[in-house]
Amino acid sequence: MSPIEYIVQQAINALSAGSVYALIAVGLAMVFGILRLVNFAHGDLMMVGAYFALFLLTAGVNFWLVLLATMVAVALAGVIMERVAYRPIRGAPDVAMLLTSFAVTIFLENGVILTLSPRSRPLPVPDFLTKVYRPYGHLFIPAVNVWAIIAALVSMVLLTLFVTRTTIGLSMRAAAEDLMAAELMGIDINVVVMTAFAVGSAMAAVAGLIWGVRAGKIDPFMGFFPVLKAFVASVIGGFGTIPGAVVGGYALGILEVLLQALLPTALTPYRDAFVFIALIIILLVRPNGILGAAERETI
Repeated sequence: MSPIEYIVQQAINALSAGSVYALIAVGLAMVFGILRLVNFAHGDLMMVGAYFALFLLTAGVNFWLVLLATMVAVALAGVIMERVAYRPIRGAPDVAMLLTSFAVTIFLENGVILTLSPRSRPLPVPDFLTKVYRPYGHLFIPAVNVWAIIAALVSMVLLTLFVTRTTIGLSMRAAAEDLMAAELMGIDINVVVMTAFAVGSAMAAVAGLIWGVRAGKIDPFMGFFPVLKAFVASVIGGFGTIPGAVVGGYALGILEVLLQALLPTALTPYRDAFVFIALIIILLVRPNGILGAAERETI
């Protein structure tokens, strides 16, 4: 493989990984921007969506219908999660909401283990997702990587139009700026929060399906590492902002691929450790992330 082919290969890998991280990180950022809640149960919505898609694909349902149905189902699951677990403790100390998110995570994971199985299951996918394109020379591009990039770009465009051109989207931006002021202006905060959970959960469903296709299997714990990486991406980009989540997701994807390519073979298993070292360095230089802005303290 020539140097140019190698660079192109790694660039596509970085964009693909960054696309998945961005899809997850945006959902985290939307909820945190409004409620100041780090919802670690967001990763388990990926898992729920992957299992829901598994049942439909096994039943022979068309893939595109499966994708649409999974997004709707996981969006509904996100709304239920907000209504049952988070709304009753809204306004409680941040640590209470954080612990609740861990409780929801344990509930969902163990619920799947008890009702289904702790073992991983293969995810049946259509042939167009398992293809490998060879456009030139030794360059090979898995089709799922291409579709991951396309899914992220389409989702980001639709999300941008949603938050800038619709009333509820503008209300979400207002609530993210100042929740109390938005409520005093007559904005229905319950609707705004439910919408944020629904939209973020739908994007998590897409990410979960892509993650399952790339791994070739799904299991009850598949959402832990992706949401942890997405959290790191959000912090790098500027936690609580959608543009920051997107930038952080792609920055993390590029960083991981660079480390995979540049680290000696003996150090490759410790790639994630180097990622967290890079996170610490970034936060020392930019405590609020790449696109984050310092918040004013009120007395």
